[in-house]
Amino acid sequence: MNSPADTLSIDIGGTGVKLIVLDSNGLPLCDRQREVTPQPATPSAVLDVIQALISKVPKFDRVSVGFPGVVHDGLVSTAPNLDPEWVGIHLGNQLGAMLMKPVRVANDADVQGFGCIQGQGLEMVLTLGTGMGSSLFINGCLVPNLELAHHRFRKGMTYEEYVGKRALESVGENKWTKRVLRVIENTKMVWNWESMHLGGGNAKLLKTLDLPQNIKLHSNKAGVLGGYGLWQKS
Repeated sequence: MNSPADTLSIDIGGTGVKLIVLDSNGLPLCDRQREVTPQPATPSAVLDVIQALISKVPKFDRVSVGFPGVVHDGLVSTAPNLDPEWVGIHLGNQLGAMLMKPVRVANDADVQGFGCIQGQGLEMVLTLGTGMGSSLFINGCLVPNLELAHHRFRKGMTYEEYVGKRALESVGENKWTKRVLRVIENTKMVWNWESMHLGGGNAKLLKTLDLPQNIKLHSNKAGVLGGYGLWQKS
């Protein structure tokens, strides 16, 4: 039987790098720590930020990382909102060597999903931040690296180009909100999900909407709280 373990959960984003330590039940042992993502967001620069933030949190036994791109067994395949140097980097090995702890790395929306889902039926997660993240779960089991954001959606634009941060800044909150609702409607037609979870830094802009009961808004903290689920369910 495995002994209880505390988890350092890291969320690497295009705008911010966040981390927290969670206990053996997935509950926070400290406040979430955050720093602005360095520019350029090279691997060495981001790892330096992580190292500095770790000095502010309790000790831990293992590490979870949510990364904004496609990740296979700790190896980064894409990093559209970070520096191109990330492609081909084995983030799991690099962090493992730096921290001397076991490390699991997954797409950031996949990790955030673990902090949102109920574990029943077909659940979809969309994260609205610098870009747009997506994940899909069947009875709590992850379908990894969905990366819906870079699929074509409308008028030659991808989902991310349609509802990402640049789109919000370009078209304004009212029109952006209508775009998000259109995205939700489209995903429902394609995947027939039973529950939709909306997270990321810009999900708060949807608080005034009268959403159906099966569509839930989540705090941006889900990105780090989901790190516990990455060890429990994958």
